[in-house]
Amino acid sequence: MTGADEPVTPAIRIAGPASAEDVAAIVAVLAAAGGGGDPEPPSAASTWADHRAAHRRPVGHGPGAWQSTFRR
Repeated sequence: MTGADEPVTPAIRIAGPASAEDVAAIVAVLAAAGGGGDPEPPSAASTWADHRAAHRRPVGHGPGAWQSTFRR
């Protein structure tokens, strides 16, 4: 047998009489509480639509241009 074909032991044991609805409710609660696997790693945010670059004014060219950027 390979790792995927090995029998799995039950995680819980229900003692006493339980109806099919009771077992279904327990299974639903345990399935919802389970993690469901590893979380996906966060993806890197794309900067092509970054609006912060639109707030800067372009720097002018020529003599004294750097001074005029601060006078506005």
